[in-house]
Amino acid sequence: MSPSLSRRRVLSLATAAGGVAALSACSSGAPGSAALVRSDRPVLTHGVQSGEVTADSGLVWTRADRPARMVVEVASDPSFRDARTITGPDLVPSADGTGRVRIPAAPGPVTFYRVRADDGRASSEPVVGSFRPAPTDGREVRFVWTGDVVGQGWGIDTARGGMRLFDAMRAREPGFLLHSGDTVYADGPLEETIVLPDVSTWRNVVTPAKAAVAQDLDGFRGQWAYNLLDVPYRTFAAAVPTIASWDDHEVTNNWYPGEVLTDPEYDRERRVDVLAGHAAQAFAEWMPLEPGRSADPAGRVYRRVPYGPQLDVFVLDMRSHRGPNPAAAAPGPSPILGAEQVRWLLDGLAASRATWKVIAADMPLGIVVRDGGTGIEAVANGAPGAPGGREGEIAGLLAGMRERGVRNTVWLTADVHYTAANLYTPEQAGIAADPFWEFVSGPAHAGAFPASPLDPTLAPQQVFVRAPDRADVSPAEGFQHFGEVTISGGRLRVDLRDADGVGLWSTTLDPA
Repeated sequence: MSPSLSRRRVLSLATAAGGVAALSACSSGAPGSAALVRSDRPVLTHGVQSGEVTADSGLVWTRADRPARMVVEVASDPSFRDARTITGPDLVPSADGTGRVRIPAAPGPVTFYRVRADDGRASSEPVVGSFRPAPTDGREVRFVWTGDVVGQGWGIDTARGGMRLFDAMRAREPGFLLHSGDTVYADGPLEETIVLPDVSTWRNVVTPAKAAVAQDLDGFRGQWAYNLLDVPYRTFAAAVPTIASWDDHEVTNNWYPGEVLTDPEYDRERRVDVLAGHAAQAFAEWMPLEPGRSADPAGRVYRRVPYGPQLDVFVLDMRSHRGPNPAAAAPGPSPILGAEQVRWLLDGLAASRATWKVIAADMPLGIVVRDGGTGIEAVANGAPGAPGGREGEIAGLLAGMRERGVRNTVWLTADVHYTAANLYTPEQAGIAADPFWEFVSGPAHAGAFPASPLDPTLAPQQVFVRAPDRADVSPAEGFQHFGEVTISGGRLRVDLRDADGVGLWSTTLDPA
């Protein structure tokens, strides 16, 4: 018996083992993966992840193939000579075998952690990860952001290096990844092969969960499990913490609360609110999110993540609190954040003492993104003149930021599957708000699309854009992107980069 587990705990885990079938093949990954190979000891099926890192701690995640206790060693050296042991939660079928525990940061610039699962009889092979704690002083801060993973049918092609953009981001040694939504495509089934324009063949790894749209809890769980089968993605997750948001494809394309789907693929469940509940639970289980502050029925997605004296990150949820997409095309008011989230954001921005306030939006403000022929998916409604639809709520937010003396804000987003830099000057359109930048990046591993038009309501100017000239360009042709933010000496620099990490465009902003 492991000395870290009591006899009562062993009996408890043995009882839970009766439900081990709930750790389904659907969510465990591809046939032949470690998750499906039973042995006489537990197996950590999808590596480790970290997230929500502060100056003195970080959240560590893992998943086991059977009921077991999560145990983490923490050290300041990769040899683990000075390790201390933290006992985590039980990894049980009701949470799909996943669990997380907040661990203290070790002394020094990098915290190393080693995770194992202990079922009271044997321990798994350990898996090692690391993170950089947030600074407590004015040291340089660097992070990356992107969005849209495994979209438009472009899955893991191992012969092409998998999701290689994650290797390029890891090479930049960022403090964290801001994942700006569409962390999975639950509505995007994969085909095994796709013939490309150059007549070569794209070959997807396909799991049961990725062969159809997700309609139940196990189907949604399998979406996040699939991404962690990719070696670059899994290696990145073990080395770089994630601050995750969500958008539409975690549930289904362009969804809004109360919607009922008509797509025939949804033959078992068409109520979006039911699908969103399953998706929220899977998101909370499979992403390194703080319990109670994540996308679950009792929590929320929007939150503030402090990262030292130079940076506060305000993660928005532009999905869960919106009105119907058809109503957003009408002149009357329509929410996208909702009154409660707007108040929270204004209060948080006004109270923040960080030099820079990054507003992490899962959709752009001034780029026109439509939902079919009659609806609006994002904020901009494509009509000039006074703010209408969701634009009114955003215009009021921007005016409120000026009234409360909020300075040094930058908006970061993804969603549109190209990269761009947009400078907004709302006052030129008669809105009493300060100028601000919105930087767009992505996709990380999905189809790339041409640039969409800008709406004049908030007076945006597209200073830079890189996008293909046709729709759904595969990752094999490039046009995959991430952005990088560096804050040093109070100045904020933004670099827009391609899938190889090559810089495409940059600017440096001085604080007010």
